[in-house]
Amino acid sequence: MAAAQERKELETKAREGEPLVPGGTGGKSLEAQEHLAEGRSQGGQIRREQLGTEGYQEMGREGGLSTTDQSGSERVAQEGIDIKAAKFINSA
Repeated sequence: MAAAQERKELETKAREGEPLVPGGTGGKSLEAQEHLAEGRSQGGQIRREQLGTEGYQEMGREGGLSTTDQSGSERVAQEGIDIKAAKFINSA
């Protein structure tokens, strides 16, 4: 009975827009947040398989350099940072 009450409270919080599940941001119910988190996790794993671990890490390095004013690619070019873009170009 306590589990049902707890689930009901979590549903209410989710409807108010509070993220309850890591990666579930944007879901309007607890179940939706759980599905979003699962899909995002699987998407990242599939992308890593496509690019290989090394390419996936290079892609993350470039994305981590982005700011509100510039994309990661622009900042890499401006600062002359060595990112091997060929590693994360999907050949499939």
